[in-house]
This record gives sequence, structure tokens and C-alpha cells, in this order.
Amino acid sequence: MFGARSATGVCHSGGVTSPFDPLSFLHGPAMPNRFMLAPLTNCQSHADGTLSDDEHRWLTFRAQGGFGLTMTCAAHVQAVGQGFGGQLGVFGDEHLDGLTRLAADLNATGTVSYVQLHHAGMRSPAELIGTQPVSASDDAATGARALTTDEVEQVVADFVAAARRAERAGFHGVELHGAHGYLICQFLSPEINRRDDRYGGSLENRSRMLFDIVDGIRAECGPDFALAVRLSSDRFGIVTAEMVEVFERLADTGQVDLVDMSLWDVWRNAKDGAHAGESLLDLFAGVDRGEVRLGVAGKIHDPADVRAVLDRGVDVAVLGRVGILHHDYPQLLAADDGFVPRRPPVGPEVLVAEGVSPTFVDYLASSFPGFVAI
Repeated sequence: MFGARSATGVCHSGGVTSPFDPLSFLHGPAMPNRFMLAPLTNCQSHADGTLSDDEHRWLTFRAQGGFGLTMTCAAHVQAVGQGFGGQLGVFGDEHLDGLTRLAADLNATGTVSYVQLHHAGMRSPAELIGTQPVSASDDAATGARALTTDEVEQVVADFVAAARRAERAGFHGVELHGAHGYLICQFLSPEINRRDDRYGGSLENRSRMLFDIVDGIRAECGPDFALAVRLSSDRFGIVTAEMVEVFERLADTGQVDLVDMSLWDVWRNAKDGAHAGESLLDLFAGVDRGEVRLGVAGKIHDPADVRAVLDRGVDVAVLGRVGILHHDYPQLLAADDGFVPRRPPVGPEVLVAEGVSPTFVDYLASSFPGFVAI
């Protein structure tokens, strides 16, 4: 019924892409379908960054439920880059045992497994990390200080080391968290980044840290290890036109497998610069990306939403909140074309049955009013 479509959105057989079509990458294994679990903050792991049984269950439950790509939460690559309590760590070999167990159990389900690599930068709470947070430039509002040039180079090295650690643990790939106002995004932002060294000024300089990390991972990790990059389309001081250019440059390198655009709402329009008024979805789906795949996230909830983004030229539907509500969303849809997902609010008992720990339930209740029925 559904034809296979190329990464540029052209359907080879004149049909449309099914959510259950497999998807290959330049590096690493193919996804068995087009559903990816978004990297979701969940606060379930231990204070030292080691994996908890609760976080292990949360992720493996989604893999067992049919997600074609299962992404961990943001896992910090430096201790001072922690962004929230109970965050998974990937900055030391002490994390390897838990990561190795998680990768093995995810991979056994047939899912593709990625660790999201993260540094919160100025969004690291000082009381959590026990020291002054760091950023691209000094920031009075958060009390962050600017990294020195040598320290930026160390951040790059630590992202690369974390990728090697994830590969050693058995994951199929990693994603660089370059979105949501975290450290890579802080460097990309002309509003936040006011540096005058080679990591500041022009877009080429502001994106240098990102591309240095990409180069380092490709040099240090194996040819079958996949690499994704998550970007914000706007907000956080980000300029939409610049992110289009960064996406194009990432595609041109041939080193990246997936660009994961976090749009917050896939149906909204750009608000800044030359692209104001244009559909963000169409703008990024229209990038000439060759064999680099495009995922989008932001209010994809109903099966009709999944089909609509695929029909518009996207390769991967990235599911966040609805993936919390249904650990087996792909399987439910495969079994019933008329599947209607839950909508919040839902009771804590529903979430616990979906593999969400009480700690995660409390986080959802405090951070997303109306999601948990109290």
C-alpha cells in the first residue's frame, strides 16, 4: 500500500511512506519503523549518574513496545554539565556497567539504541553541580562564566570520549543535544555567544564546537556507529535561517546520520528573519539533505499526525509525551488503524502501568501542569 520514499521526500513508487517502513542510515543499523522515542528528562537515575532500575525499565519498556529507535534522556558528558537531579551520566567509566546492561537489553528487542550526549552549560544549577556553571560567555542571570578556549577544547574532547564510552557499552549511536538552550545551543546563539575567539562571532565560529565534536566522533568511533544531532529551530537566541544553514552543512559533511529538529509544535510557522511566516516543518523537510535523515518533534500525538509529517517529507516521527502515555504506541497502531491515544490528564496508576516510576510521575506533575491527574 505504501511506497518507499527517499530522504529528500520523493516517493519512488508514487505513494506515501508508511510509519512501518524501515529506514536505513549512512552508519549503523536500520530502524525497523519510523517511530523514535524522544530523549525525555525523567530524573530516575542515581545521584552519581549511574543507571537505575527505574530508568532501565522505562527505556526497555518502550523498546519492547515497538519503537524503532529508543533514545536515552540527555546524559551529561561532564559532571559540571549536569542539568537536573537523577540525570543519567556518561562522563566516566563508572557508568559503563549500567550503560552496557541497558544497551544489551534494548538491542535484544530489535530497536536501534542511542545515547543522547548533553552538557547543560549555564542551565546547570550551581547548587546541583557544586560550582559555578559555564557557558559560551558570561551570563549575569544564571551566574555562569565563559569557558576559556582550552576549556572549550576539553568539552569537545569529553563529548567525543562519551561517544566512545557509549559505543563501548554497545549502543548503536549517539545524538548530540544541540537544542533547548543547552551548551552547544548556547554557542550557536548569537544572543548568548559574545566570544571573540575562534568559537565566537560568525556562524562558522559559533558552530565550530558542534562540528569539532562531529569530526572527533567520526575520527574516534567505528564506521558502523551512528551520529545524530538535535537542533532547535528558533527560541533560546537561535536564528531560524542559521539553523537551516547548520543543517545543510551537517548534511554536506556525510558524517551525520540523522538531524532531529525539536520544533515544539510541528504545525507552527517561523517567526524570525527571512523565513517568518513559513511552515517550520516544510522549511526543514525541504533542505537538500541527501541520505541524511530528518526527524521532527513537537505535538505529534495522533496517528494522523504521524502520517502527516511523513507525508510532508519527514523520515522519523519523534514521540515525546504520547510515548509516556503509551509504551507500545507503535504496536497499538500496527494492530489497529483506528487506535486513539490517551490524552492527559491521566492518573498516576496509568503512568506506573506504562513503566513510569513514581519519581518520574512526580516530575511530570510538577513540570507539566495538567499532565497528571492529582
